[in-house]
Amino acid sequence: MLNLHQRQVEKDQKETEARFKIGVESDGHERRQFRRHDIEQQGISVDRWDGSKRAPKEFGKIVDLSAGGVRIRTKQTNVKADGHIRLRVELPSYAGICPFVDTTSSVPQPKKDWVGWLSIARVKPADNESEVEVCGRLVDMDDMDRGMLGLYLSTQPLAA
Repeated sequence: MLNLHQRQVEKDQKETEARFKIGVESDGHERRQFRRHDIEQQGISVDRWDGSKRAPKEFGKIVDLSAGGVRIRTKQTNVKADGHIRLRVELPSYAGICPFVDTTSSVPQPKKDWVGWLSIARVKPADNESEVEVCGRLVDMDDMDRGMLGLYLSTQPLAA
């Protein structure tokens, strides 16, 4: 017989395992939290942002983007997993939808760029030997920005 503590531990372990597995259920339900969208053909670049001290430097090009994360192809091979990079992402408006919202004033305004932190989860070599693909989560995005980005991406093609 299990006590309450043991049941809670087993429940927590199952939830943790389910959270980190990405796959498709037998009923066809996708287990990803956010859908990935293929925007590589648009050639959208991402800037590495060091604040107002320096001008932003191009970091790479977006391959896949979701409301929760991004995959970037870059020539900067010195990037390591489990690191953080401050990024500036600027996306063009599409079908009258701006991807982000400026909430600094009393009335929210549409905006095309976002500056925030990328928590790097994986770095792997790209097809080209001089480039790597950096994958990670966009960690400090507001819920309103995340929602608008999800709406914006719903107009874009899905990634495989």
